[in-house]
Amino acid sequence: MTDKKYNVVVVDDEFLARKLLQDYVSKVESLHLVATCSNAIEAFHALKDNAVDILLLDIQMPDITGLELVKTLEKKPAIIFTTAYSEYAVDAFNLGVIDYLLKPFDFPRFYQAIKKAFAQIDATKEKEESASPATVVTEESQDFIVVKADYKLYKINLDDLLYIEGQHEYVTFHTKQRRITALFALKDLEERLPSDRFVRVHKSFIVSFKYIQDLDKAHVTVADERIPVGSSYRNDLLNRFQAPNK
Repeated sequence: MTDKKYNVVVVDDEFLARKLLQDYVSKVESLHLVATCSNAIEAFHALKDNAVDILLLDIQMPDITGLELVKTLEKKPAIIFTTAYSEYAVDAFNLGVIDYLLKPFDFPRFYQAIKKAFAQIDATKEKEESASPATVVTEESQDFIVVKADYKLYKINLDDLLYIEGQHEYVTFHTKQRRITALFALKDLEERLPSDRFVRVHKSFIVSFKYIQDLDKAHVTVADERIPVGSSYRNDLLNRFQAPNK
């Protein structure tokens, strides 16, 4: 049994079905019932107003079916359909639902579906956490950045950072000692890194101004690596070179 709490919404147009699901939910210590709804409109508002992990959802309901409700959701919780109709199973699983419970179902079958939901929710959160981006330490002490990659946290001193190379949704930090690739947007790094120490020279490169060795028409050299200079960044870079020393 997990010690985490998972928020649940129950949706069914039949009173007795809602009562049964509420009873089942109350038997699972890790579940927290945040709303019970008799139709899809109520469910839509409950999902909007609460952080919902699991949605226990009937299919055949007045006005809007459970299938139609799921199709409207931009951010979907873990969904378990609870229905008396087997013919919608293919459509349901095509929507990425966790399980499909055919009424009447007993508590062991319900709990089996809930455990599937737990597993998917936890796996998704773990994946998001492992892929969380690099973060720049507070502006008062911007002398290092922390990068999460390969299930580790790496501390990169800004004095050791030579340049950063963008690769779609990832970036590679080239330091004096090593290379580290992590999930991050180059634009976010450009905004967070101290502008007096780092300069964007290309849509795919940020370099440490300190380590620029030379500049020609189309490239800068950093630690003996030739890095392209984009035409839209060239004037700003030239101005940096020509600015008087303070």
